[in-house]
Amino acid sequence: MARKAFLIDTTRCTACRGCQVACKQWNNIPAEGTVNRGSYENPPQLTPQTYNQIRFIETEKSGDLRWLFMNKRCLHCGDAGCMKVCPSAGALYRTPEGLVGFDAAKCIGCNYCINGCPFDVPRYTEDKKVTKCHGCIDRVSNGLAPACVKTCPTGCLQFGDRDKLISAAKEKGKSVYAEKDLDGLGVLYILDDTPGTYELPAKPAIPASIFLWKDVIKPLGILGFWGAVGTALLHYVTVGPKKVEEDDDSYTGGKGDA
Repeated sequence: MARKAFLIDTTRCTACRGCQVACKQWNNIPAEGTVNRGSYENPPQLTPQTYNQIRFIETEKSGDLRWLFMNKRCLHCGDAGCMKVCPSAGALYRTPEGLVGFDAAKCIGCNYCINGCPFDVPRYTEDKKVTKCHGCIDRVSNGLAPACVKTCPTGCLQFGDRDKLISAAKEKGKSVYAEKDLDGLGVLYILDDTPGTYELPAKPAIPASIFLWKDVIKPLGILGFWGAVGTALLHYVTVGPKKVEEDDDSYTGGKGDA
């Protein structure tokens, strides 16, 4: 199956936040209370009840104030740090379409996926279960567009075959953010400024600490454990259990001795 992806053209976003509402409606996620912080941005960040969020970014260029809008969500990386570091099989998984889904029932609440994500996406519910955008895998697997894409009025959000989306963008002379990084992102951005302006890493990569934990420390720990077990079994088989001699000179006596 050809890999699917989102294409988000930030130059066409009007910050209507229809995508946020559609996501909550389809996933039956309740609204959450917020307070006025002197900004139109609401909520101020991703939460366990908000899988995608419209960011309001104010910039000044040559004395002119600009508002930039960006839909923040899971980027469904081809090489996903969250999946690499997750110790619970099936809690985070890859769908046939190439999206990264999650199974809260298998989540053990270790928070490792937060450290493994270069984009600060995963969130945890009050009962310590992971949540994030799953790409509407229930809709996509049945041939439907994700709820956010379905409701977007400007065409800012698109969904389809990844290669075709990239080709169409390049034909229009637009560059795609981090097209090949992390084995290709599953959410492709067309930006109207530098990645740093949108608080995106210029060259996204999985933190080196994740590789250290997964590829070095964890295997050595497992090897050490089973090595100790093997050594104990070998000693038991070749030497036998330790025997205590009754006339051992080191015996010093006890309460009942004369």
